[in-house]
Amino acid sequence: MKVILRETVESLGAAGDEVSVADGYARNYLLPRKKAVLATPGNRKLLENQKARLQLKAMKGLTKAEVLAKEIQGTVCTITAKVVDGDRLYGSVTARDIVEQLKAKGFEIDKRAVMLSEPIKNLGSYIVPLQLHPDVKSEITVKVIAEEAPARRSEAPSQRED
Repeated sequence: MKVILRETVESLGAAGDEVSVADGYARNYLLPRKKAVLATPGNRKLLENQKARLQLKAMKGLTKAEVLAKEIQGTVCTITAKVVDGDRLYGSVTARDIVEQLKAKGFEIDKRAVMLSEPIKNLGSYIVPLQLHPDVKSEITVKVIAEEAPARRSEAPSQRED
């Protein structure tokens, strides 16, 4: 089935491209989510008119992503986490945790931009790639450190002498 993409789809192409996809993929994913329209002569004319606007929007997104990439490049995020034994974490550090740390530093990014292949499960320093735009990539350093255990109170209650 031939469709015209209304927005950039990672594995298919950019907005405005006419691509051929499986019928089920178009009917069940692209069309209901309004990521594409059927490639009919009427839709082709409509999208020709909208193409200039789409290109302008894409250029704004690209320049915004490039500026953000320059600002965020080399940023170090320090995340504290509970440790089970040695350097293994209780739980894991995910893209959402990294996005929250970046938000605290003043950077607004989507969690889908964090390209973690799998959650971080050990203490240490990690270089995490970010894909801010299909053409713009950046890297940050994430340091995972152990959360300090709270000071334990003495087991016996203190006795007061009057």
